Amino acid sequence: MTFPVIIRQLGMVPYFSTYQAMQYFTETRQDDTPDELWVLEHPPVYTLGLAGKPEHLLAPGDIPVYRVDRGGQVTYHGPGQLVVYVLMNLTRRTWGVKRLVHALEQSVIDYLATHHLLGERREKAPGVYVTGRKIAALGLKVRRGCSYHGLSFNVAMDLQPFYGINPCGYAGLEVTQLRELGVTDSFSFVSHQYWQKLVTALSYDDVVVSEIPANGAQRE
Repeated sequence: MTFPVIIRQLGMVPYFSTYQAMQYFTETRQDDTPDELWVLEHPPVYTLGLAGKPEHLLAPGDIPVYRVDRGGQVTYHGPGQLVVYVLMNLTRRTWGVKRLVHALEQSVIDYLATHHLLGERREKAPGVYVTGRKIAALGLKVRRGCSYHGLSFNVAMDLQPFYGINPCGYAGLEVTQLRELGVTDSFSFVSHQYWQKLVTALSYDDVVVSEIPANGAQRE
């Protein structure tokens, strides 16, 4: 069986309408609908997962906060952070959530290795870390056997808003980004190189790249 995927390079898109578009796509997709990866950035926003505790929002200031239906606690999205939403039919390929999480982490680890950086996992704390600091966060929802939400990968962004929260629910958790680690490639170049690693980690073998937004995912 082949596993086709459509990669949508969406640029900067607002958070909430994109979130709604993911839900709509998942609710209306058919058994033969190809999977999609939405590659994008968001304006500044905090999101709080289903089990998210408001006390982890320390000082959100003027940044909007959305409670959403993914797993995990609170995180921050903003310009210069690569976000990939993974709209995968898990049932069709008989994958479980743990396998998907492992593959997503592996894609980041594999990308970091191309820059001679060691990415690491942590037990019971999904994501990828470099020298103990978090560089990529994960949050997923599975409905009707299909995933949505995905991962965020810090490339070249303002990290200050992370001090307004306990990232992923961990007080004092430090975050980092590629720019701090000496990777100065452009955001678009990193994005292209990274999603190639992601396609491999997710075992896709038929890739179509599009800049046309999915229904509801409108650019800023």
